[in-house]
Amino acid sequence: MKRILTLISVFVLFITACEGPQGPPGFDGFDGVNFVGQSFERTVDFVAPDYRVEIEIPLDIELFESDMVLVYHLIGVDNDGFDIWRLLPDTVFPQNGGQFQYNFEHNFDFVDIFIEAPSTFDFNTLLSGDTLGQTFRVVILPVDFINSVDLNLNDLNSVMNYVEQD
Repeated sequence: MKRILTLISVFVLFITACEGPQGPPGFDGFDGVNFVGQSFERTVDFVAPDYRVEIEIPLDIELFESDMVLVYHLIGVDNDGFDIWRLLPDTVFPQNGGQFQYNFEHNFDFVDIFIEAPSTFDFNTLLSGDTLGQTFRVVILPVDFINSVDLNLNDLNSVMNYVEQD
């Protein structure tokens, strides 16, 4: 009985001796949804002669020189009702032949989205479905984050797991 009491006493003494002050909090991991980027959507119309739209980056989004700006084009809805997004540049092959591309440029204040095509392309053949009511999602991600995770940038759903939406 003395041995059991001694073992219990040593065990309790050992447990209490291992306690100490709590250390500093660690860094949050990339499990679940974490805020590391921001996004916003705009629906625009492309009109002649330049087929270009300038979209202002919202003032509450701070864009750093090292940030990566991605633009996705809403191209439809699947059978389950989910949006289908495609990363720009996005080449389109219209039924009447030829090809054109939705593309973009950006600076710290604006994202310019435009339609570009070879010099032989007749912009008069563009259908209203190609130029009017086009929805784009602009996503801004820190480049350090992009380099630290295995992220498929072509898959908007994967990217949006790490983005706070505006």
